[in-house]
Amino acid sequence: MGPWQGEPPTGDHFDAELLASGDTRNVVDEYRYWTMEAIIADLDTKRHGFHVAIENWQHDMNIGSIVRSANAFLAHTVHIVGRRRWNRRGAMVTDRYQHVIHHPDVETFRAWMDERGIPIIAVDNVGDAVPVDSAALPQTCAFLFGQEGPGLTDEALAAATSHIEITQYGSTRSINASAAGAVVMYEWCRRWARPGAGTAP
Repeated sequence: MGPWQGEPPTGDHFDAELLASGDTRNVVDEYRYWTMEAIIADLDTKRHGFHVAIENWQHDMNIGSIVRSANAFLAHTVHIVGRRRWNRRGAMVTDRYQHVIHHPDVETFRAWMDERGIPIIAVDNVGDAVPVDSAALPQTCAFLFGQEGPGLTDEALAAATSHIEITQYGSTRSINASAAGAVVMYEWCRRWARPGAGTAP
């Protein structure tokens, strides 16, 4: 959107520079011309109860796309497990509005969740995984995703309290990791989220 037309609005949440020059960011209209800090603060009053975690051992390009979906579905926090550096290209700068925490290994990640009483749900089509549409998805939980290709490590699967998968109907064994993330997050929101509003922690 271009520069604000007419008398500019007042309020600390507005960015004077954006009002004068225009706002080309990929944000919903509600947040047009707001400062980044104001947007984050408002999102923090609405964030949902689910967390998203991704193992990062191979610098997977899907991580950025999963972060973008986490922002779209208003995840509480994104957790990067493994390498600290991750490919941000797919995030399309949405990581600036999303809380992101790094854990050097699965053990540290599990301890963080255990301290807060948050169950870990592994998302991978292995073993006794339950289809996501019929699985129990607690209001507060952490969805753990693996790398594109190898999926979750044995350590990650062992750290989870339950395993879910996405029912498929074609010949391919698995779907793209970022697509799987979006499906699972949407299913949680379908059950727990109110349209247009999050659930403040």
